[in-house]
Amino acid sequence: MIGETEAALRGDLEAALGVARWVDEVAASAPFADLDELLGVAASAATPLSESEIDEAMAHHPRIGERPTGDGAAAAFSRTEQASLGAASSSATDDEVLAAAIAEGNRRYEDRFGRIFLIRAAGRSKREILEELERRLDLDERSELALVGTELRDIALIRLEKTYGDPQ
Repeated sequence: MIGETEAALRGDLEAALGVARWVDEVAASAPFADLDELLGVAASAATPLSESEIDEAMAHHPRIGERPTGDGAAAAFSRTEQASLGAASSSATDDEVLAAAIAEGNRRYEDRFGRIFLIRAAGRSKREILEELERRLDLDERSELALVGTELRDIALIRLEKTYGDPQ
């Protein structure tokens, strides 16, 4: 069973997706028989997230490519996720060029959309992230906002899997 202790569950949910309504909705369905049930409820409750909920959640995410700060569980997740960025090339110089291009893309994205660029970093290379950043700069506000909500949901589900899944 998952979530027999409400306080612990709520803390894990807040670290996964810092949206009060979502935490309340998922916690209200506890306890869960297994991880699949938790993930189903969590995904449903996060689909879709409102614009204000996206803003609420974004406060817990660092810029892609920047070292996350803080001591909480959400910051620990961000550190692990960003540390897992795969190398895009075999040279340190190429990695520096990609990091600079991501930083410049972050600046352009923030100028365009008024918030940081958010993407599920786990399992993606720097080159993949840069390509997606450049693609998303051409989206309209509504499409991009919906995509950010989807990315937040996917990040939350990955974090719940890491928290409650079987250790490998």
